[in-house]
Amino acid sequence: MSDSLFTQLLDLACGAFLLAAVVVLWRRELAAIVRLFALQGIALAAIALLLGLHEDRWDLIVVAAGIGALRAGLLPYLIRRALTALVADRDQKQAQPYAHSEEVRETQPLVNVAASLLTAAALTLLAYAVARPLVELDPTPATRALPVGLAVVLIGFFVLVTRRRALSQVVGILLLDNGITATAFLAASGVPLIVELGVSFDVLLAVLVLQLLTVRVREAFGTTDIDDLRELHD
Repeated sequence: MSDSLFTQLLDLACGAFLLAAVVVLWRRELAAIVRLFALQGIALAAIALLLGLHEDRWDLIVVAAGIGALRAGLLPYLIRRALTALVADRDQKQAQPYAHSEEVRETQPLVNVAASLLTAAALTLLAYAVARPLVELDPTPATRALPVGLAVVLIGFFVLVTRRRALSQVVGILLLDNGITATAFLAASGVPLIVELGVSFDVLLAVLVLQLLTVRVREAFGTTDIDDLRELHD
């Protein structure tokens, strides 16, 4: 693979990776947010695959395949299962259709869409400013894309603290993890295979626990809105 082709494809994958995180702030339907997370997983796998092909590293290619299977396949599937479980009682809730619709979308996020998009732009600029000294140390195509990983970390944290639905916050945690993984790939040409496997299994276990917890909270309190649960505590 030529250097120019590698740079173009890497920029394309990083652009799709960042765009998916930004569009998550725009969409409110949880099903659409899960699809965007799956698309971001494909972009992350493409980043690892391109680095592996460019550097002739079979371990990165194996990691890319694992990332694609886990973060674009298994994790979105588990989140969709949790979402399906949340609304499986539709027949029993026919008298409360509005409550049902609230469970499948973010009706009142703490920050509105316009302010969220502006914040995403500001966080992206902040990531580029913070990463500039690191890029200047070794200005390769991979390190020049390093701000993208940092921007997704910040956007994932922003999603985590501003969304009210439990599943939206799960996606925020996963966006944060995707950003950290992309930063590791771009800054150091990946991580050892055993480390990536360990982290991936930890993320998978966390999603399984959060999926079960979300369903149980819905069954016990009839909602997954964090503000409503806080009022119950008060």
